[in-house]
Amino acid sequence: MIQQTREAPNKPAAASPSPTGFAPAQFLVALLGLIVVFGLLWLGFNYLRGTKTASIANAIIAIVWGVGGTAALFAVANALIEALPIGARNTLRPFLFVGPGVVILFLFLTIPALITLYQSFFNNDTTKFVGLQNYIATFTDRSMLESFRNNLIWLFLGTASCVVFGLLIAVLADRSRFETLAKAIIFMPMAISLVGASVIWRFMYAYAPQGQPQIGLLNAILNGLGFAPQSWMTLQPWNNLFLVLVMMWGQTGFAMVLFSAALKGVPADLLEAARVDGATEIQAFFNIVIPYIQGTILTVTTTVAISTLKIFDVVFVMTGGQYGTSVVGTEFYRQFFTNRNFGYGAAIAMVLFVVISPVMIYNLRQLQKQEGF
Repeated sequence: MIQQTREAPNKPAAASPSPTGFAPAQFLVALLGLIVVFGLLWLGFNYLRGTKTASIANAIIAIVWGVGGTAALFAVANALIEALPIGARNTLRPFLFVGPGVVILFLFLTIPALITLYQSFFNNDTTKFVGLQNYIATFTDRSMLESFRNNLIWLFLGTASCVVFGLLIAVLADRSRFETLAKAIIFMPMAISLVGASVIWRFMYAYAPQGQPQIGLLNAILNGLGFAPQSWMTLQPWNNLFLVLVMMWGQTGFAMVLFSAALKGVPADLLEAARVDGATEIQAFFNIVIPYIQGTILTVTTTVAISTLKIFDVVFVMTGGQYGTSVVGTEFYRQFFTNRNFGYGAAIAMVLFVVISPVMIYNLRQLQKQEGF
């Protein structure tokens, strides 16, 4: 025991951490790792860019390269930050995780928006400055006025139908024994993109002249009942309503899920107290449930409203904007990509951006009030 006590001072003292928290060895290793990860990402990018044919191997490489490379990049960068002094560590860590997203948004959203704004003041080939002529044409052209009208139909009818039916289904499913199955069936269209939903509904609305086989479900039913088939997509102005129905089918599940979660948070004590006081189910619903989930209703409404304002895929796939169904999105596509009228198309895009921005800002403020953003 005495021998061990005497030999203890002869052992080398453990290396104490730097008072500032800086770890030079970890910093150098992390810096080297960061360089290696960047090099591997660059090599993978060059390899994928040089491939001419698609294959399962290339798909696997792309997944591993993209997901694994991003994870490795953040891990090494975080190790680099951890090696810095405490003050610099706390200052730089938020930029490490938020910075890449901000840079991507700036490169792919802010800069294109500024370029579009610049182009909107020029003629069709962006060689001559025309001032506000493109914007004046946007609000006076007959086809654009028709597009604005149709967008209003989508905004009010599409938004109201998704919100009302989503809330109704959420309330009914919440009281059903088959709640899980019912919600799964209603939510299933959300797994399909609106392009896929539009292709499905094209078969629903498919039309063939009378006397020929009807492959469209609706016309097959009419034909079986002895009625003449209808060309649903050319039946103005009802064809806009038939298109809105596609969005209702695809988006009602989104509203239902959010409303269902909000309804689960309504205190049962309030509802029970209302029933004891003699309130009917309808009175309890409108006087207790609706005010309690008002924030969710506003969030869902504004989110669906944004989708209806920038609707494009459903109209483009099903009618191409013909037969009086054009909306601002399809009109922009026609002017910018088909007619090659870059100035006018850019002005339409900026008008759409200005119209959507207030709704989006309001939505973000509501989420911030609910501490959801």
